[in-house]
Amino acid sequence: MLPVQCKMARVALGLGVRELAALAKVAPATVSRFEAGEELKERTVEAMQSALEKAGIVFLPEDVEGPGVRLRKSLDAAE
Repeated sequence: MLPVQCKMARVALGLGVRELAALAKVAPATVSRFEAGEELKERTVEAMQSALEKAGIVFLPEDVEGPGVRLRKSLDAAE
């Protein structure tokens, strides 16, 4: 997960820095530092990414158009 993807994912879910921090069990300052581009320990980034994925985010790999995120299709929509 890239810092820009983290911020895009938070915004898509309507989460603030504090909410993501609570879901990932990290300090709010950690989320802010990551989104500002600071390098963090891999396990910390993985914890934030996992929390966002559990909340419904799918991370799109970087391609010619750049990295991205999308909301996971809800199971209700398939019915």
